[in-house]
Amino acid sequence: MHVLLVEDDPSVAAGVIDGLGISFSVTHAQTGAAALVTSLDGVDIILLDLGLPDMDGTDVCREIRKTSQTPIIVVSARGDEIDRVLSLEMGADDYVVKPFGIRELVARIRAVVRRTSASATEIESHADPVRVLHGLTIDTRTQRVELSGDEIHLTPKEFELVVYLSDDPGAVYRRQDILHDVWDTNWYGTSKTLDAHIAAIRKKLGSATWIESVRGVGFRFGGPS
Repeated sequence: MHVLLVEDDPSVAAGVIDGLGISFSVTHAQTGAAALVTSLDGVDIILLDLGLPDMDGTDVCREIRKTSQTPIIVVSARGDEIDRVLSLEMGADDYVVKPFGIRELVARIRAVVRRTSASATEIESHADPVRVLHGLTIDTRTQRVELSGDEIHLTPKEFELVVYLSDDPGAVYRRQDILHDVWDTNWYGTSKTLDAHIAAIRKKLGSATWIESVRGVGFRFGGPS
């Protein structure tokens, strides 16, 4: 497995490279700019620090997501929930707070790669790759969403949520079921993580009625206001 490590601290980078070197090959980028010009061909996962010297890691994450779906784990000393949620909104798949153990990091890497691979396989194998609901077109083969002909740019996790909820329009999905199925059972997440993603999707679709809250239970996929 090939890892791209984006980390400016030489001592931290050396420790991660040594720790992962037994099982993984590691390419190291010390700046956000270096990461953005690094080819992601053959890269299985990206470990991304937020406190880079030239740009914030969330901006790097957002730029990568414009062209690549390579899994991203943010590895940062910032432990506040707002940093976690913002990173997830920019398209990160997981978040590890420094200091961390190498065994934990390896387990997170394997879990994220396994989860994202399973999600991609499930999406690609869906019996009907295109569904149209109230003028919203969801193409699970190309992972594109269009509303009345205009493309809606969703992060990978937002897209997974839309596919998941729209699989049975009108049905109510419980919060814990969504976190279990769209993330995984070991997700650190509070419900605010899910709320942040739902809010972002509603904003991009232009109406809160697309995903309706069911108080005390969870959410259902609705339609335009």
